[in-house]
Amino acid sequence: MRFGIGIPQFFSDGQFDPGEFAAYLARAEELGFDSAWAQEQVLGTSPRLGPAEVMTFAAACTATMRLGCAVFVSTLHSPVHLAKSLSTLDQLSGGRLEVGVGTGGRGQAFGAFGVDPSSYVSRFTEGLALMKALWTRPRVTFEGRFWQLRDAAMEPKPAQKPHPPVWFGASAPSALRRAVALGDGFFGAGGAPTAAFARQVTTVREALAAAGRPAEGFGIAKRVYVAVEPDADRARERARAGIERIYGRRVPDAEAAAAAGTAEDCAAAAREVAAAGAELILFTPLYEMREQMERLAAEVIPRIG
Repeated sequence: MRFGIGIPQFFSDGQFDPGEFAAYLARAEELGFDSAWAQEQVLGTSPRLGPAEVMTFAAACTATMRLGCAVFVSTLHSPVHLAKSLSTLDQLSGGRLEVGVGTGGRGQAFGAFGVDPSSYVSRFTEGLALMKALWTRPRVTFEGRFWQLRDAAMEPKPAQKPHPPVWFGASAPSALRRAVALGDGFFGAGGAPTAAFARQVTTVREALAAAGRPAEGFGIAKRVYVAVEPDADRARERARAGIERIYGRRVPDAEAAAAAGTAEDCAAAAREVAAAGAELILFTPLYEMREQMERLAAEVIPRIG
């Protein structure tokens, strides 16, 4: 079992403190977290910094911890620009990058990005194919529906060969099967209750078996929003407020999915996620991230077993 930690991203105008950010990441590495992860939301009322930028800063603050985003809504990006940005980040971090991608689902504001909502899945799969081509081939000729290149080169390639691990954020059975066909791992959402995640893992394992693909070569992870307090009621109340800040509204499923309560409550919730199939649990504190990270390391993780 491996444990990741969320990268701080919520800062109102003028609130970001580079020293505190650097100290948080250095301490996360010192505490033994396997990886640190950002998330992407371009539009919304929550003051959230961009994932590629905070991951780049995090790379400069750490030496061994892996860095990822769960997930880039890659449908909304130019795959050429995103491939270049991520290749650069993998080089800057010394090959420590994890790439999470997702379609974003039907609820995205596709019109703001010039994306036809009737073709967002096709755009997603074609964009990923183009990114992989740019990462792995000396020159690329690509005749797609959305993008075309002729004898184009992108250098340098990522430090990791053939490219950084590609995780899929997915929930529907078709998306989970797409993850098995095109990705290196499946990342369950923080808003997905553990029972739903367990069903998703079953679908993934069935798809792996059908494809003749070894299960041990395909990663399974889940984000877990967390609030650890001696007073369980206070933890649940603060978790509700934190989730509302992330989503911009009350989301009962996400509230139910969070690990909120005493250290033993949170450890029990994490044990359920592990039993459902997660090999990597990404703890994402909902407030007071430094203090919550210390509690996770000292009081929760030792109880998970």
